[in-house]
Amino acid sequence: MRGVGPVRKAGVFNFGDSVSNPFNMNFKTVLSMRLLFVLSIFLFSGLANVSASSLTTSGYRIEVTLQHYQGDSLFLGYYFGKAQYLKDTALLEKGKFVFQGEGKLEPGVYLLVIPPDNKFIHVIVSDDEQKFSASVDLDNIVSSAKFKGSDENEIYYSYLHELEKRRPIADSLKKQMKLDSLHSEDYHIKLNKIDADVMKVQDEVRAKHPASITSMLIWANREIEIPKYENLTEDDRKQKQYEYYKAHFFDHFDLTDPRAMRSGVIQQKVDYYLQKLTYQVPDSQIVEIDYLLKKMLTNKEAFQYYLVYFLNDVVKSKRMGMDAAYVHLVDTYYAKGLADWIDKEQLDKLLAQADVLRPILIGKIAPDLTLYKESGEAVNLHAIKANYTVLFFWDPECGHCKKAIPFIIDFYNEYKSKGVEVVAVCTKTGSDVSSCWSAIKERGMDIWVNTCDQYMQSHYKTIYDVKVTPQIYVLDKNKKILVKKIAGEDLKPVMDEIFKDEESKQKNQ
Repeated sequence: MRGVGPVRKAGVFNFGDSVSNPFNMNFKTVLSMRLLFVLSIFLFSGLANVSASSLTTSGYRIEVTLQHYQGDSLFLGYYFGKAQYLKDTALLEKGKFVFQGEGKLEPGVYLLVIPPDNKFIHVIVSDDEQKFSASVDLDNIVSSAKFKGSDENEIYYSYLHELEKRRPIADSLKKQMKLDSLHSEDYHIKLNKIDADVMKVQDEVRAKHPASITSMLIWANREIEIPKYENLTEDDRKQKQYEYYKAHFFDHFDLTDPRAMRSGVIQQKVDYYLQKLTYQVPDSQIVEIDYLLKKMLTNKEAFQYYLVYFLNDVVKSKRMGMDAAYVHLVDTYYAKGLADWIDKEQLDKLLAQADVLRPILIGKIAPDLTLYKESGEAVNLHAIKANYTVLFFWDPECGHCKKAIPFIIDFYNEYKSKGVEVVAVCTKTGSDVSSCWSAIKERGMDIWVNTCDQYMQSHYKTIYDVKVTPQIYVLDKNKKILVKKIAGEDLKPVMDEIFKDEESKQKNQ
């Protein structure tokens, strides 16, 4: 499967540690100075670094004064979905760093990135506050930070200051609790009081400044209050709490908010929802991806980003059957014109790949093939009489095939009596097919049905998407695909699960 991706914006970075991290965000510690790789689809228009010749009095202007910093350059970065990007660079002039450019900045959380260790300071950019100044002492950032022309940053740093006053007390209680485990309950009570006090501060910020970015960040990280369901059994209670938590997970975070993409929070929310709260099977993933994309429809920037992100994610997935999610995304969004940013050439490639995958999804009847034994006798796949058929594509020169074959031989010797047949398809063509028959004898593979298609009359490589070998499909007696593209060593445990599932179904009939 082929995925798609956005073009480079201005530059992508893994920024260093935040000086203050009140919203429990996880940041990487190494700054990569390489630009984001360029991919084939223009998801967003490029955001170029601003040159001096383009500066005007319109657009944005951020003046920064840093005390206790000896460097002569400063970066302006921002969050965007999963990554952090470089927007602008400023050089020291007359004691100040000035970021300035045409056009407005998109609202959200930005970063003043400080070389050489690339730690950063948060600054908030709102839609109506694009020109402001900041003065910060790097030895005492939260207490010293002062802003002119930005109420948003005053709100943000006032909130950080309230947290900073309580942090030493909480840290001290945690240390004492580790040393005095006998009185841990007393320390828990005191810590809970501090937590309650912080929540009170948060509620006051939200009440006074409900539309602020700080309020959005606070609320996005506020835990959902889950009912106790006290009258239920333990298992039923946990199930109900899980269902409630999942159903209300996005109550505190608006995926339609244009500021969401530059919040530094959205990716954590989306990943947690799909990876921790959703079953890791294709059908469940498809339902929840649709749910998220539907929520983002009115936030076009988020919708574009995450449609591409989800498609790439299922392409890279190692989970069996996720090609069904690929086909679903292409059919539901790309084929219906909802990805209007994509060019026709790339769209045609996506549609063509979906067409290849659709007939060989798990649960589909495997396409029939006519193949040939060494004697020239034709073998029709659908005519194979077996409760289960293992379709094995291999190549004599393939290293992974050589490793897989002994496992498949052991598997066949054990499971043949249980109604399992192996149909091996050597992928050599033309005069090279002779190597198939010699390898079969040398490796002890002459115990099952061995075939090839010397002149590729069946087109199996296209039909079964055989780009690499080995490829293994397991079919039931009706030739329905049960599992696909598994390793040779996994055949035994997979078949055991299939037998268990079949026995369970028979018992319940």
